[in-house]
Amino acid sequence: MKESFIKELTAIVGPEHTLTDRESLVCYGYDSTPELENRPGAVVLPASEEDICRILTLCHNAGVPVTARGSGTNLSGGSLGDAHSIVIQTSRLNRIIEIDEENLTATVEPGVVTSAVHRAVEAKGLFYPPDPGSMNISTMGGNVAENSGGLRGLKYGVTADYVMGLHTVLPDGSLLTTGGKAVKDVAGYNLNQLLVSSEGTLGIFSEITVKLIPKPQAKKTMLVHFPELEQAALAVSHIIAARVIPATLEFMDRVTIKCIEEYARVGLPLDVDAVLLIEVDGHPAVVEEEAAAVRQVCERHRCSSFQTAATADEALKLATARRVALSSLARMKPTTILEDATVPRSCIAPMVKLIQETARKYNLTIGTFGHAGDGNLHPTCLTDERDKDEIARAHKAFEEIFDAAIAMGGTITGEHGVGIAKKKYLPRLVGESGIRVMRGIKQAFDPAGILNPGKVF
Repeated sequence: MKESFIKELTAIVGPEHTLTDRESLVCYGYDSTPELENRPGAVVLPASEEDICRILTLCHNAGVPVTARGSGTNLSGGSLGDAHSIVIQTSRLNRIIEIDEENLTATVEPGVVTSAVHRAVEAKGLFYPPDPGSMNISTMGGNVAENSGGLRGLKYGVTADYVMGLHTVLPDGSLLTTGGKAVKDVAGYNLNQLLVSSEGTLGIFSEITVKLIPKPQAKKTMLVHFPELEQAALAVSHIIAARVIPATLEFMDRVTIKCIEEYARVGLPLDVDAVLLIEVDGHPAVVEEEAAAVRQVCERHRCSSFQTAATADEALKLATARRVALSSLARMKPTTILEDATVPRSCIAPMVKLIQETARKYNLTIGTFGHAGDGNLHPTCLTDERDKDEIARAHKAFEEIFDAAIAMGGTITGEHGVGIAKKKYLPRLVGESGIRVMRGIKQAFDPAGILNPGKVF
């Protein structure tokens, strides 16, 4: 980084918000993706939309690449820059600008932590459903860039289903405003939906407007144990077939169950193949009917135990079993490779079986949990990146897992994004024509190629 360029950055955000010292830059050289380390040339922390516009104008004119970053919870390397680039860190843009109770919207800055939005809108009897596993850390800008999902995705959808309007700073520093509070808008291309999932390659969000819904009046949480994997998978399909769409329908396999119980002591049995966490919500009468239907389906498929929370504290305890899945697995070995291969619901059982067989083939420990209701599985390999042979086997295993997901009509990522980690698999999924169209879109938005280079393609 030229000293003159750093001085111009400093003039925009101030010296205390321009980081160039080695110690600070090391902290920004990682996100939550294993094996990746890319230290940026500088980090800046803007405080306003105008700051972002000025920074990008400067970088565009100087030809300096830019990567946007929230809390760094990304799992595909998407929030990492390199020595020739700067990182724009959005934590100072952390205002909830407005909660509009008449139009049922919330407008926030990109650095607002997701769970802070949940608390603010629920205090007014409203509901923002997307709940990524990192919601207590992740920020709304990152959620939009990655189209984050979560445990409530089956019934309520993902982040893209709630984004109504965006302020996006383009690579040349100009501001693009798309959408707004109008419920219907079919004027031109749907740029909102194009920008969601763009992984910071098309623009940097400076303001986000999301749709809210009324908070559900009641909910019921259930934890169900199954002696065999196939029984749990069939129960998932047949719950949906019974016209019940749970808010949450989560799956954990035997390896994950064992790690959770060793870590959290929540009372899970160690002699079952699978556990389902199920939550139904809505009108109290409907909740009772749906909970009864869920129990009937699970018992028909020979569940060995069916627990229903009687209080909010009990519900929290049951939900803890799924919420701590990743933490429980991660403590077992120094490196945790968490993936998100996604398949149609009907393929859950064969996919989990294939993951287990692949783990045995390559002599690896892989625990699988995830969003069974929408087929989004998280095979999680417990390894040590210092063991080069084991890491090589892990990569071979995941290559086979991704290829199998594609063959089953699924995808290489349901919510973590492509970033650096999965870009070699993208052509297998979308083909040459898909890559050509995506590159054309990137070229239209960012002809100089300064936004998050090296990601996705």
